Amino acid sequence: MTIITLLLSAFFLFASSIKLTGWQKFIFETQLGFFKKYGLNRQMMFAIGVIEFAAAAMLFGSFLLTRDDLNVIGAAGIAFTSVGAMFFHFRFDTWRDAIPSMVTMSLSVALLIQNRSVLIAWF
Repeated sequence: MTIITLLLSAFFLFASSIKLTGWQKFIFETQLGFFKKYGLNRQMMFAIGVIEFAAAAMLFGSFLLTRDDLNVIGAAGIAFTSVGAMFFHFRFDTWRDAIPSMVTMSLSVALLIQNRSVLIAWF
């Protein structure tokens, strides 16, 4: 599961950095086009980027510090944004556009299942 943690954190650190700063123009403009198509604006894209960045940072922190609680919070944040992405892709696009969010959702759920003892302890 360490590999999943590192893959998700790397992917979402990359993806969120584009949403936050727009440093990669082609991907930024493509994503902004999706957001506008969904009736969302640049501020919403930025807010989602903040959530993705925080979740990815917690996943990476869980790897560095070997903290399962950070892993659970980070995986939950990724799952949350992935569900949102899936909703909008299924509603406005084709199912093929939702494949990356389905993959990230599946991987984040795998992390949550692996760390279910932390979730059970919290509730």
